[in-house]
Amino acid sequence: MNLRSSWVDETGQTREDTRLTQTGVTTPANPVQVRSGIFPGSYDGRYRLAGFWTFGSAAMSATVSEGRAIIQGDISQGAYPVTLPASEVVTFSPGHAQYSRKDLLVLKIYDRLYDTVEQNAAKIEIIQGEARQDPQPPAVPARCLPLYEVTVPAGASAGTGGIPWNSALKDLRTPVVSLGGIIPVEGPVLPGAYPGQYQDAGGALQRWDGGAWVSYPSAIGGIIPSSASATTPASYTGQYRDHNGVLQRWDGSVWRPAYPGPYYTGSNDHGYTTSTTYTPTLLETGSSPLDVEFIAPPSGAILINYGARMWATSSTPHTVVMGLRLTQAGVTKIAESDETACFYSGTTPASMSSTTRFYNLTPGLPYVITGMFKCGANTTQIRANYDNTFIVVHPQY
Repeated sequence: MNLRSSWVDETGQTREDTRLTQTGVTTPANPVQVRSGIFPGSYDGRYRLAGFWTFGSAAMSATVSEGRAIIQGDISQGAYPVTLPASEVVTFSPGHAQYSRKDLLVLKIYDRLYDTVEQNAAKIEIIQGEARQDPQPPAVPARCLPLYEVTVPAGASAGTGGIPWNSALKDLRTPVVSLGGIIPVEGPVLPGAYPGQYQDAGGALQRWDGGAWVSYPSAIGGIIPSSASATTPASYTGQYRDHNGVLQRWDGSVWRPAYPGPYYTGSNDHGYTTSTTYTPTLLETGSSPLDVEFIAPPSGAILINYGARMWATSSTPHTVVMGLRLTQAGVTKIAESDETACFYSGTTPASMSSTTRFYNLTPGLPYVITGMFKCGANTTQIRANYDNTFIVVHPQY
């Protein structure tokens, strides 16, 4: 019978039985196996992962700090807990004369049930890589947990200054926690073992949804906080996030302002027209036509505030008019009209403005509002003048 147990039989419990059935500090990898890794924690609580921290202590030697870990064997072998109660020094072989190499510093389990060895032991070892022009780290053997990748330069030795420890060490340690615990992410991001598992990704609490790690605010439909990384992905169209004080909404492709607008265009450049019919063109100005583009809001309605400093060049009061035209993809949807226009009759400049509302727009489509201008009945080429012209579109939500 394959079913294993521990602390049931009065005699006959094997070491393999104990390893297979232990339920201590383990992070599941599947229904039977656990992750290999380092138990997190530090003496002062300032660091996530202090166990087996390694630093250069001599030209060719490094010191491995104390720590605890667990190393998963094959599916039928169980998991091996190991502890280093005091730091240990390891020494690397001198570098190759011509090429550098990449060594692995590892925790290695020797079990004579599965190895051709005479003893059972847990050891800190250096697996030496091959010296070559493009060095690669060696393969990781069974029942072995990598701690660091160490680059040994060509010609490195105690007499030549040794290994440059500040740049030679690549940290490969990953943490594990007890069943159901929140994993502090260090090193590679590994997949979850079950939906509902959590990990702390440094700036966001994440939940495994069965296929990906999803930031916790996303998983519950909340607003992703500004403290989360800017690269934190959205999990559905319509999700919101606080981005530097601006509320944004995920549209399925990009983050956009949740409440865009108001949209503005304006010109402080004087222009005029002598046309007695509406025209978008003002003469003697570099800001013609006066356009503002906007995206129709979900309500399909907008408020438009518009106006200018207006006057007629005439010896008697004369009508000066500013209207609006709405287009979508170049097609006029709402034509300019005296009903929504701003009027002024006078030869002395005056600031005039008006507000109107357009509705029944298609939400999400881009529209353009253009300023339209005309002069009243004009038989003597009277000018209708405009300055400080502006249009403001306020989406209604």
